Amino acid sequence: MALPLAGQYALVTGASRGIGRGIALQLAQAGATVYITGREPAKSDTTVETTLPALQQTARDIEDRGGKAVAVYCDHSNDDDIKRLFDQIENETAGCLDILVNNAYSAIQDFRKASGAPFFELEPEFWDSVNSVGLRNNYVCAVYAARMMVKRKTGLIVNISSAGGLQYVFNVAYGVGKCAVDRMSADMAVELKPYNVTCVTVWPGTVRTEMAQLMQQRDEIATVLKIDKALADKQVATAESPEFSGLGIVALARDQRKLRKSGKILLTYDLAREYGFKDIDGKMPGDMRQLSTALEFLGWKRLAGWIPGFIRVPLFGLHMASYKFL
Repeated sequence: MALPLAGQYALVTGASRGIGRGIALQLAQAGATVYITGREPAKSDTTVETTLPALQQTARDIEDRGGKAVAVYCDHSNDDDIKRLFDQIENETAGCLDILVNNAYSAIQDFRKASGAPFFELEPEFWDSVNSVGLRNNYVCAVYAARMMVKRKTGLIVNISSAGGLQYVFNVAYGVGKCAVDRMSADMAVELKPYNVTCVTVWPGTVRTEMAQLMQQRDEIATVLKIDKALADKQVATAESPEFSGLGIVALARDQRKLRKSGKILLTYDLAREYGFKDIDGKMPGDMRQLSTALEFLGWKRLAGWIPGFIRVPLFGLHMASYKFL
């Protein structure tokens, strides 16, 4: 059976574990040659949590599934490292890059140390920890990727963001960074559309990453999210796998009419409904647009219990939730 992405080249940043790892696994399984990045082991989160997988494990797992991976150690807070990464891709692929997934993020350990503290109790440098890689790096990578894509008049740029760009989640620096990622995708789409290059934001729901499971075992998620433990447990229990986002991006990459979605925020659950796939366990994960889920997360548990599960918040309702004017 022909693989839908055979002959294509993809780059997934921050693919050592979590969502990036899941996306890389699915892109490779669909036939793409996938460049994957992560920090060197001595500089990564594995120095703090030794049970976490590292970049080479992702490469081995891709190859075990019959795919092809090119692992590149890259510090995405270092512009020289990023430039070397894209020079390598351009040289090895004759200037061909079909898919860029901006997923790299380096602030998880700082989130854990902050333990839900307000911004004024944290050092100002916390902003750089969150947004140097989580935001600025996305722009830098998109610049280099777009240069290759524009020449060939084809390509897909996916920026991984979250509902933290809509309403307060975690802390100030996180929310501002995610909101900026969403706006960046929209504005990049305007300038890329004449060249047939698609740029979108993808919002996963709650994801059952290795780190999330570790934090849940230690009762840290409730503290960081500022919610009660029962709700945190429920969020993790209904979470999507790290590969769910990958299934959505593969489906999007295959869509011959994906340019229509350029500049938009795409939710993984909505991609699954549109393209007709389920998570790797054959089930559908929790839906952040389910009205009862949204109400429960906002603290209205009693009201949430009266709302049927099939009632979803319309997309214009999500937009209005971020409306800043009176």
